[in-house]
Amino acid sequence: MSEILADIGEFGLIQRIQELLQEIGVHTPGVTLEIGDDAASFKPRPGYELLITCDCLIEGRHYLPRHIAPMDVGRRAMAVNISDIGAMGGHPLCALVSLGLKSETLVVDVENMYRGFAEELNPFGASIIGGNFTKSENTVFIDITLIGEVRKKNIMLRSAAQAGDAILVTGYPGQAAAGLKLLQNAKANENLRAHPLVQAYNVPTHRAREGQAIARSSKANAMIDTSDGFLADLGHICQESNVGALLIQEKFPISDELKKAAVQLGMDPCQLFLQESDDYELIITCSPEYVSFVRSAVEAVSKTPITEVGKITAAVKEIQLNLPDGTKHQISPLGWDHFKLKGGENV
Repeated sequence: MSEILADIGEFGLIQRIQELLQEIGVHTPGVTLEIGDDAASFKPRPGYELLITCDCLIEGRHYLPRHIAPMDVGRRAMAVNISDIGAMGGHPLCALVSLGLKSETLVVDVENMYRGFAEELNPFGASIIGGNFTKSENTVFIDITLIGEVRKKNIMLRSAAQAGDAILVTGYPGQAAAGLKLLQNAKANENLRAHPLVQAYNVPTHRAREGQAIARSSKANAMIDTSDGFLADLGHICQESNVGALLIQEKFPISDELKKAAVQLGMDPCQLFLQESDDYELIITCSPEYVSFVRSAVEAVSKTPITEVGKITAAVKEIQLNLPDGTKHQISPLGWDHFKLKGGENV
């Protein structure tokens, strides 16, 4: 019979996870105390600033347990935090993981979740150095605090975009949004885990290496990840930088898979591109003369496509969309909002 958490208890789970991380994890330079004391300790490097982010994933709201394996839940939870560090040009260092778990949760599921955490952290030489477990009666939750570092001269902000900047985006925003909608429309016995758009939703690909490369190039002005959706996060740049934007619809990078899914879902692929999503791509602004430098920086570390989709304007907080027929429409930067309902609960 498979072990559940009620069989081994909190301290048995702590020991089990500590042993697992010693086996599959890495040791982060600068960390002087890890799991085992009341608090962890590490020494930051001279000339670097610390970056600290946290994100919480709740079962049924941020992932659908019927459609995702525990290891992929772990990968997803860690990737969304790594994305925040990468969007500021930083490098992940160490993580604190707090879990709310049900007594009947399988121990092997928790272990596999940690395997997912480690799979995302290990390539950066980053490690889990502490955290907390608590009992949750109804839903599982994962709360991660991730600490990173960035050279002081390379930190990327939302607030430095300038009128005239080109707007660039990595990858194909909208794919995760389509993947979620496919899951929500799936039949009871339908297994869509292998569908590429479902994979884009379940296990998003962060762009931390690309973000670091862009920051090191010193050619970009502002950067943000698309955790709230392309339009919403572009709106954050416009708000923080006191600028506006003009988008060219014909330039939107729409993948073939997204086009197929849009037909199946009866939706406009451009709307899927713009609205709330979980793609964790990067929006970058830079002077038009530096677009090729930013492209080269990305190409040096990955094969991720990067597309110019518009420009920053002086019309403060105003975003316009240039349609294929030449007309322009003002659009609102709406995207993910944890507390607003848009015709139904966010998931």
